[in-house]
Amino acid sequence: MRPRLSLVTVLGIASSGVCFSAATDWSHSGGDAGGMRYTTAAEITPANVDNLVPAWTYRTGHLQAPEDAIERSKFEATPILVEDKLVLCTPFNVIIALDPASGAEIWRHDPQINMQQRPANGYICRGVAYWRNRQAPPQEKCAARIFTGTNDHRLIAVDLADGQRCADFGAGGEVVIEPEVALDWPGEYQITSAPVVVADAVIVGSAISDNMSVQAPRGTVRAFDARSGAPRWAFDPVPRDAEAAAAQGWRGQAVPVEGHANVWAPMSVDEARGLVFLPTSSPSPDFFGGLRPGDNRYADSVVALDAATGAVRWAFQTVHHDVWDYDVAAQPLLATITVEGAARDVVIQPTKMGLIFTLDRDTGEPVFPVEERPVPQGGVAGEVLSPTQPFPVRPRPLSDSTITPEEAWGFTLFDRRACARQIESARNDGLYTPPSLNGSIEFPFTAGGVNWGSAAFDPATNRLFVNTSSMMHRITLIPRAAADEEWHELPYGEQAPMRGSPYAMQRVTVMSPLRIPCNPPPWGLLHAIDMNSGEIAWESVLGTTEEIAPLGFAMHTGTPTAGGPLITAGGLVFISATLDYYLRAFDAKTGAELWQGKLPAGGQANPMSYVYGDRQYVVIAAGGHKEMGTRKGDYVIAYALPRAGEAGPSLVSRALDRPGRRFYLNAGLGLVFLVAIGWGIRRLVRRRGARANSSDPAIPTPPAPSSRPPSTSRT
Repeated sequence: MRPRLSLVTVLGIASSGVCFSAATDWSHSGGDAGGMRYTTAAEITPANVDNLVPAWTYRTGHLQAPEDAIERSKFEATPILVEDKLVLCTPFNVIIALDPASGAEIWRHDPQINMQQRPANGYICRGVAYWRNRQAPPQEKCAARIFTGTNDHRLIAVDLADGQRCADFGAGGEVVIEPEVALDWPGEYQITSAPVVVADAVIVGSAISDNMSVQAPRGTVRAFDARSGAPRWAFDPVPRDAEAAAAQGWRGQAVPVEGHANVWAPMSVDEARGLVFLPTSSPSPDFFGGLRPGDNRYADSVVALDAATGAVRWAFQTVHHDVWDYDVAAQPLLATITVEGAARDVVIQPTKMGLIFTLDRDTGEPVFPVEERPVPQGGVAGEVLSPTQPFPVRPRPLSDSTITPEEAWGFTLFDRRACARQIESARNDGLYTPPSLNGSIEFPFTAGGVNWGSAAFDPATNRLFVNTSSMMHRITLIPRAAADEEWHELPYGEQAPMRGSPYAMQRVTVMSPLRIPCNPPPWGLLHAIDMNSGEIAWESVLGTTEEIAPLGFAMHTGTPTAGGPLITAGGLVFISATLDYYLRAFDAKTGAELWQGKLPAGGQANPMSYVYGDRQYVVIAAGGHKEMGTRKGDYVIAYALPRAGEAGPSLVSRALDRPGRRFYLNAGLGLVFLVAIGWGIRRLVRRRGARANSSDPAIPTPPAPSSRPPSTSRT
């Protein structure tokens, strides 16, 4: 399946008579509407990728925000390329259009969000959406629009031509989305991922603070008219009447009052089928489900909706009765694979558990078999766990999920013993170990496995590329009588109140005294999967300890990641995402790491690529990440091959801007310094020894002979 200009784009451009420069299309945050993250651009190949240089660098200026807001920010944006403009958003929802060839700013629009709201998930904007009105004259204002959702829960429409508000959309170019329940504070509810557009409907999800209360804000997905902003439909994954509750596997005696099951991750669209695919999260609260017995279907699911009406076409649940915060965090990826010689249109759904589900796009039925397998039981008092969970037969799990105290890892024996004690003291029954009063190991932790960076798919080879993180959480439930009603920060974690339930919750990352994960590396991997067979083609370690180890010592352990991959027709997988500051290129055939481009800040974003003016560019946002603790910045960097007469990679770039090289330089300089100090001390000691010998009365020193007469001069 070859990415192409969407039907809306083609018809809009054809009817307008407007001409744009020849360019490969990246009109959605995920490349195409189905999130394949694939480009037909092929100028950059394994043979020449080592010659990449920065073609341009743009600074968004968002570091001028208040310091506390910068601290809470995450620059996770992926630009889109539409009608000769590269369009992106900053963590504070400023929309910016750039020249694709030079990075020069064309326009910017600042929606002036509330900077005092303290958003629960940090200040985030992962992308924007594009729509062209086929019924409007080509040069009419807002005939082509950019939509974005904001951290203060507004949906905004601006003119692609100049960035000005589309006054006919909502009230003055915006629709304020009001949650159905009162918020604890303004930042409890926000929009972080890009909206999607199907025909003339713009659809938006939400991000909500976890584990504050049972009756939390609802995870309603909403559709609006792309021209007027008028509401079209709303879909709440949690049933609100008894009949729907029974049909969806909610077995409580009362109609559900829970919130969440929201869609905070990117959505996908099949325009030909008129479907929008929702990755839903867990119901509230995350770690106790005794008040919501049953499977809680439509939560923790891939839900296919009729984009025109919001009606459910089908749903597939990846976790029954979730008490682990294992929501569907990755974008459903729409691809065509070959199974037993036949082409199948599928939805590929990566998960936090490291499981990959492959579903028929029309029915939601598994293409690769899925088995219901028994999982650990014996939850806390009042909990009613699901006896089984779904496991795909293929591909095999990408993430480790079991560990013993003997497998605890550390730099030193002291480290390992401390980690072993943490593991030994917790309940630890493998994947889906239920939360407990004494603490339970959750492995992989709640960030994955796979998270919002999702996956990439090469339609030429039918390979899926996906990165995973590997760390552990310890989840402890605290009886209500022993906990207050407030949220508290803990070392490596948090305590959340889960108001309205019998328990509060502690979630802590299992770390050694030397601040490294207690589970063995690799802590980050990049995987390639043959989707014809479901077999793993290769796995490569992703990331080094360069930015977290003393003196920049770069152990090839992998690191946890935030962000995902890009696959090109040139045979390369590009990815940043790691705790060290590099954009990397891997050989798509072998998994060999071929190139690293040093970034000035954390690259916790998905890269994208396009051809413009007969030149291929690879673009990454480098701005750091609140939870990952990476260096903050406001950079958008485009890499390309040098043209004739342009300088290639510098000596510094080739020699030093590679993982570990600066450590060896620093270590070498340190050794030279120590040798110099040692030599200087040795000389000083020898001189003092010589002076001491010369002044020793036991050893008379004869006068030196002279050929000159004694001088009588006193001057």
